[in-house]
Amino acid sequence: MTVLDGRRDPIGPRMLGTAAAIETEALTARFGDVVAVDALDLTVDDEIFGLLGPNGAGKTTTIKMLITLLPPTSGTARVAGLDVVREASAVRQRIGYVPQLLSADGGLTGRENLDLSAGLYHLPGDRRARIAEALRFMDLEPVANRLVRTYSGGMIRRLELAQAMLHEPEVLFLDEPTVGLDPTGRDAVWDRVRELRARRGTTILLTTHHMDEADALCERVAIMHRGKIAAIGTPAELKARVGPGATLDDVFRHATGSAIDAGGTYRDVARTRRTASRLG
Repeated sequence: MTVLDGRRDPIGPRMLGTAAAIETEALTARFGDVVAVDALDLTVDDEIFGLLGPNGAGKTTTIKMLITLLPPTSGTARVAGLDVVREASAVRQRIGYVPQLLSADGGLTGRENLDLSAGLYHLPGDRRARIAEALRFMDLEPVANRLVRTYSGGMIRRLELAQAMLHEPEVLFLDEPTVGLDPTGRDAVWDRVRELRARRGTTILLTTHHMDEADALCERVAIMHRGKIAAIGTPAELKARVGPGATLDDVFRHATGSAIDAGGTYRDVARTRRTASRLG
């Protein structure tokens, strides 16, 4: 299948001609005889970028390699200009990560969760001021001293975004950021993602099974299938290629030969339902 080339001039503070936010070359992950990611060549500039695809396409494995949790079998990847293998510690200092699974501690207050994150990131200077600013930015100031287990799902996700952004990373990875949220909670998270991008120029890579989410948030998207990029470009370009009136759902089916399936394996289903239940 022909890969659609949607590269364009990036926007934001990164100047043309400088290093890409994320760049991979022949990035490969093998597990025995299974090739999860197959010689992936991908460039993400200063943008909100969506990584889409059916379960088993290689999205999560790709992210794990990019955030230094999984060493590549072969190939290279650079994040924020740094090699994810040779400079893994420095990469971790320059990225933020919000996993699909709940990461905030329900037994702590929102403020305490942020204080814990500040300690883990060894934030210099006045941590209290940084935490107060993060709470204001995420509209969590009124509930800062409440236990997180009493938060709504949207509030928890905003807190997790605040934790991931506290050290002002150059690149933010969001894995299914709105899983389990109702429409109001999803809208609140979308608003904060847009605001992060607008105010701080943060490069954001997100995965989602919601095509409307990708269409609304992402400047470019790539659809993975069987460990490779099947299509890449702006949502408008990809829809135009499929035909008049096409949606991203149509693009997905065209690129992968299948309908969107957010179900996955038994373990995937159990994990998603646990997360959705805890987000309430």
